[in-house]
Amino acid sequence: MTGIRHPWLHRIMLALMALACLFLLAQFWFFAQVIWYQYKTPARTPIMQEQLDILRDKRPDAELQYRWVDYDRISASLKRAVIAAEDANFMQHGGIEWEAIRKAWDYNRQQREDGSSRVRGGSTITQQLAKNLFLSGTRSYLRKAQEMILAYMIEHVMDKERILELYLNVAEWGNGIFGAEAAARHYFGTSAAQLSSAQAARLAAMLPNPRYYDQHRNTRYLNGRTATLQQRMRMVDIP
Repeated sequence: MTGIRHPWLHRIMLALMALACLFLLAQFWFFAQVIWYQYKTPARTPIMQEQLDILRDKRPDAELQYRWVDYDRISASLKRAVIAAEDANFMQHGGIEWEAIRKAWDYNRQQREDGSSRVRGGSTITQQLAKNLFLSGTRSYLRKAQEMILAYMIEHVMDKERILELYLNVAEWGNGIFGAEAAARHYFGTSAAQLSSAQAARLAAMLPNPRYYDQHRNTRYLNGRTATLQQRMRMVDIP
């Protein structure tokens, strides 16, 4: 029996070692990319490419609306509104809010039991940036685990100002619309620097489901959420 077992055990160990090496190589690659984005502007993210492919299936000449703007050319109101909407403890946490993840898990489980399709995310701005810069929009436990690892890498390499600058420039704000500058021009005909507090709150309220709100811009929920964020953003610190 021992002579039969050992070859299989040996193969299993080799396979596990190979998987471990591949995992470590992938993490080294991701870490190098995080360092790259500390200094470089992203031209296009995986999620942007996904959306462009979808748009071009319907219209071959489709293009994304995306224009990078530096941190000091983005309205302070938008920075406050987005933090208020997406990650109230952004300035304090190290990349992940475990309590927020637990609450989102409990809420979503209850919604499933009630037959509701509503879901709540527990991701920080740093986690969302990790997903937007490196991963896809698909949902899986493996993708979520990688997102968390990337969030810690990002927080280790970048300061909060750079994290927020990147996030505001690559966040999706509608059908083929990415970044604060494109969003400001698409919805309000102005620049990201000139957004008013009401306009900033409206954009932040759209973030959980931007493609839907691109088509439904005056829902009761969106109006109420905008008003709530206008109140909250006054108390938000920004980098």
